[in-house]
Amino acid sequence: MKFSEQAEEIITSFTTAPPKLGDIKKLAKNIKKDHCLGIELWETKKHFPRLLAILIFEKAQLNEETILKLTDDIRSQNKEERNQLLEWLLANQLMKDKKLIRLLESWEGHNSAMLRHLFWYHQARLRWTGQTPPDNSAQLLISLEAKLASEDPDVQWAMNFCAGQIGIFQEEYRARCIALGEKLALYKDEHVAKNCTPSYLPEFIRIQLEKQ
Repeated sequence: MKFSEQAEEIITSFTTAPPKLGDIKKLAKNIKKDHCLGIELWETKKHFPRLLAILIFEKAQLNEETILKLTDDIRSQNKEERNQLLEWLLANQLMKDKKLIRLLESWEGHNSAMLRHLFWYHQARLRWTGQTPPDNSAQLLISLEAKLASEDPDVQWAMNFCAGQIGIFQEEYRARCIALGEKLALYKDEHVAKNCTPSYLPEFIRIQLEKQ
């Protein structure tokens, strides 16, 4: 793909000196919205240009088909990059538009694992961002208890994280979330770096509560 002069300049600068996340956000603020430039940056398949692309995409140009294409592309990147791109896409695009939020809320049973991941991460985010938890936690727990053990690993992580947020912020469901973690023992043997929180639900919930 032949890139525009502006795209080439950005790609070269990112390659010469990998940017900090704050630098990417500052550049996006200067560019504002430029969907065509965003597509160019996305097609580089490189992590930092793709982060910038997410920030400058036009929401009006995003629908389920285009989001499915973006998330299919994301799946080819390593786990750390994948999670960061999905988080930025969710926080900076999908949660900023009523039409896109309605799409998000419909993806629990979607064929795409990446869209299911976004559904569950969105539900988790609704709880840890400080607002009153939605009233669907009981229904989510039914799904978690039925599906968590057998889900795709990418979706499993987001589901487990959502269960953790329910357990932290909704005391009435806490014991049930801890019991789910003990039953499945998901991530129980995970080795985490010093000062990092384990994903194993009983420990995750306990440690996060102690921080409050």
